[in-house]
Amino acid sequence: MKVLTVVGARPQFIKAAAVSRELRERHEEVLVHTGQHYDEEMSDVFFEELGIPEPDANLGVGSDDHGAQTAEMLVGLEDLIASERPDAVLVYGDTNSTLAAAIAAAKMDPALAHVEAGLRSYNREMPEEINRVLTDHAADRLFAPSARAVENLAAEGVTDGVRDTGDVMYDAVLWARDRATDRSTVLDDLGVDPGEYVLATVHRAANTDDPDRLAAVLDALAADSREVVFPAHPRTVNRMREYGLYDEARDRLTLTDPVGYLDFVRLQDAAAVVATDSGGVQKEAFFLDTPCVTMREETEWRETVAAGWNTLVGADGEAISRALASADPPADKPQPYGDGTAAAAIVDGLDDV
Repeated sequence: MKVLTVVGARPQFIKAAAVSRELRERHEEVLVHTGQHYDEEMSDVFFEELGIPEPDANLGVGSDDHGAQTAEMLVGLEDLIASERPDAVLVYGDTNSTLAAAIAAAKMDPALAHVEAGLRSYNREMPEEINRVLTDHAADRLFAPSARAVENLAAEGVTDGVRDTGDVMYDAVLWARDRATDRSTVLDDLGVDPGEYVLATVHRAANTDDPDRLAAVLDALAADSREVVFPAHPRTVNRMREYGLYDEARDRLTLTDPVGYLDFVRLQDAAAVVATDSGGVQKEAFFLDTPCVTMREETEWRETVAAGWNTLVGADGEAISRALASADPPADKPQPYGDGTAAAAIVDGLDDV
């Protein structure tokens, strides 16, 4: 079988690393990078670090408005599907790369397979929510990361081709944690000790593009008595500068450039608590037994909240401060996302195409 895999953003690189290792033992894979994350720190370094083969094609699309970016990807992917003639197109998550590949595959011959199917935040103001819903309803094979995700699909009338594989991010985190413990020097490089710092990330437009929300988030993080390590997304840095927040944030927080995946896993694993607005980081913190404070009003990873390992606080400064101060891991921890063997289950599901 020939599988055309489409990736374009950091979380997709990580998931693809786990699946591609399994997939290439059984089938032919054509790896396509749309270029959605085009900065070397956010793209090339992850391919190298995670052992993902060089992409067979790079569309080089780069950043743009949603419509223009998706349209350019769609044109390029249609051409690749026509020339490569894959049996299946494999997509991950909820980015514009995912949606463009889904539209292209749905209108052409190959089967469409969606990893992380069935996730729902139920916030249609999030572009990611639109992308994941449309992709699910176009897909032929839907690989859900949890029983709740399967239920979400069934509630929308999607039952054919659905399989609960567990979460492939769990596979990736287990792989990375072992290597990061031995190889990463990031704690020494930053001069922080395990359990003595907060790890923060902020990148969603709802927070970065609203000066009041961004200021509230930064103030709450800086008010914590512990050191706050903040690997800053380039767009977040640009917004801080635009709103006149950068200098104060630099003085009060430990701002760093984006770090490699192994370093980031090490930072998450050793943090006292993680504060984030990222969907993937919430889940990685859960896998690594680190409490999480999520600076959003909702999450697609509701199992982590129900288990008491994740607290939703939005951009309310007081709520952020309270949650950071009281973050304490529960005594018990369920395993709603499987046992770390999702990649094999996904490739098993592709065998049915």
